[in-house]
Amino acid sequence: MLRVDFFGKSDIGLKRFSNEDAFAIESEKGLFALADGMGGEAAGEVASQIFIDTVLEIFSKREIDSKQETLKLVQEAFRLANEKIWSHAERNPKHQGMGCTAELLAFDNQNFVLGHVGDSRTYLFRQGHLRQLTRDHSLIQDQIIQGLITPLEAKTHSLRHVILRAVGVNETLAVDLIRGRSLTGDLFLLCSDGLTDMVDDALIQKTLSLSANVVQKTEKLIDLAKSGGGVDNITVILCEILSS
Repeated sequence: MLRVDFFGKSDIGLKRFSNEDAFAIESEKGLFALADGMGGEAAGEVASQIFIDTVLEIFSKREIDSKQETLKLVQEAFRLANEKIWSHAERNPKHQGMGCTAELLAFDNQNFVLGHVGDSRTYLFRQGHLRQLTRDHSLIQDQIIQGLITPLEAKTHSLRHVILRAVGVNETLAVDLIRGRSLTGDLFLLCSDGLTDMVDDALIQKTLSLSANVVQKTEKLIDLAKSGGGVDNITVILCEILSS
């Protein structure tokens, strides 16, 4: 039986008047989900909440009894959330263009399935080293991969917030699915770009290396993002594998 320590928190930041991020943790189901909304007229927070509600709905209906079943649940959660957000925007013209980036991490004992869309991220901190499990679906990331700009240039690029893939903006959705096996001592970090735009990977790794619990590390990461400017909503989920 997988034992985990976990904590999640969402902060409005220092510049926004509302919080368009949403998250959910259901540790008994091995479920951790995060969404970052986009769209005017408060549509962003509607989209992110639809995603989270859909994830909870899907995972409440079925028992997870195999790695393959977990994969199907993750795929279905994204498919249905995409359909619901798209349909909502069709019925509400003021919400056209609404959507959200999303991370969904689901465990089946030591095995995990990670679904990813957009530029929110999931990291794995293992044996003192931080590794980004996801790849940003952004114009800037594509330009970095093509060698057109450097990661340093990307930090201040005028198009750094152009997202190429999000839940709910098209009728169909391609989801990145990452599968793996957790080890005792692993620490998973799910976060919105309100953290990673303000705090670089080196500082995230240093923070996760601290002799502190997941609550303290989460609070520290959010404080660092706010100290760096806090220009966006900041959401952080930490999940530490205590035994597998």
